[in-house]
Amino acid sequence: MLWNTLLLAAREIRRNLMRSALTMLGIVIGVAAVVTMVTLGNGATASVAAQIASLGSNLILVMPGQRMGRPTSGSVAPNLRLSDADAIDTQITGVERVSPVVSKSVTAVVGAKNWKTSVTGAGNTYLGVARWELVNGREFSEAEERGGKSVCIIGDRVRRELFGSSDPLGSELRLQSFSCQVIGLLKAKGQGSMGNDQDDFVLIPLRTAQRRLAGNTDVNMVMVSARDGASTERIKERITLLMRERRNVREGQDDNFNVLDTKQISDTLSGTMQILTLLLGAVAAVSLLVGGIGIMNIMLVSVTERTREVGIRLAIGALEREVLLQFLVEAVTLSAVGGLLGILLATVASITLSQFMDLPYSFDVGINLLAFVFSAAIGVAFGYTPAKRAARLNPIEALRHE
Repeated sequence: MLWNTLLLAAREIRRNLMRSALTMLGIVIGVAAVVTMVTLGNGATASVAAQIASLGSNLILVMPGQRMGRPTSGSVAPNLRLSDADAIDTQITGVERVSPVVSKSVTAVVGAKNWKTSVTGAGNTYLGVARWELVNGREFSEAEERGGKSVCIIGDRVRRELFGSSDPLGSELRLQSFSCQVIGLLKAKGQGSMGNDQDDFVLIPLRTAQRRLAGNTDVNMVMVSARDGASTERIKERITLLMRERRNVREGQDDNFNVLDTKQISDTLSGTMQILTLLLGAVAAVSLLVGGIGIMNIMLVSVTERTREVGIRLAIGALEREVLLQFLVEAVTLSAVGGLLGILLATVASITLSQFMDLPYSFDVGINLLAFVFSAAIGVAFGYTPAKRAARLNPIEALRHE
């Protein structure tokens, strides 16, 4: 009986092919939107995790400000000081490198070209802590770091924008009110975890940044690299106790600084990306409901058009459940075929957009299977009412229907 019902459903769908195709379109778009959004979101989450992991599992960041997720109260937290970095380096065991950092956004100028970029003031230890490699030129000399000389190392994006294909080494680069000589070029890293270009920055000695750009001796951030095998959790605890003591944070008061490691950063960003992915998937799922309403509408029209046919079947002995099953199978067939086409469209769209957005693509069996099952369930949910209406037709009244 089920096979005959499937054949009848296929015949009715072929009889009104254009109408069936337009009815399935809502399901196709809904399934494709949900699967594409979730797939791209998963790819973005994987990209964030990979880029954070590229910094190493032993990186710890110390920044001013209250703990994440807590509202600020009172005055703004004071910046860190160079002495804080020295204290971490000398008093915390298990630390391999410490790099105090000053950052500021400025306009870099070379001849008639200018480019808005970020300037980072730090020493050579920054290159090791942040895992930067030089492809040309040299690092800062000890005299240049100590004396705050006007020299700089540039990222690949800055080179492309200001120097093009020419060799930047030895050239003068103006940053705000002073010029510095380019002595090194960093290896390209590409897009960062927050969509920023990691290569779009200029590195200058810390003292140069403090004197020429910041105008003070404050430090925006301290990057700490733990030794291999050392417990980053234990180091974080020690740094927290040290910073509470140095910043005069009393017992019971919230920290006015953050101590984060790469795992914590990765978990935070990945959690945020997953929430955004769920929200996007939920918004896209609304189109599935719209598609279901379209199926219900078409099935109600179909019942009206085929009233005499249903009356004849009931008059010659067909059971109500057989009529119910016939119309329900038609609705499920429409939604299931639409779901399969939507998954195919989503696969093509996901691969294309992943390449365009430079995100890793991974076929998620779970979300594709869930989308297909949900699309079939839409057919059952929205096809049941028209099918029930057809099954309850009075045979005599149905035969009189024109």
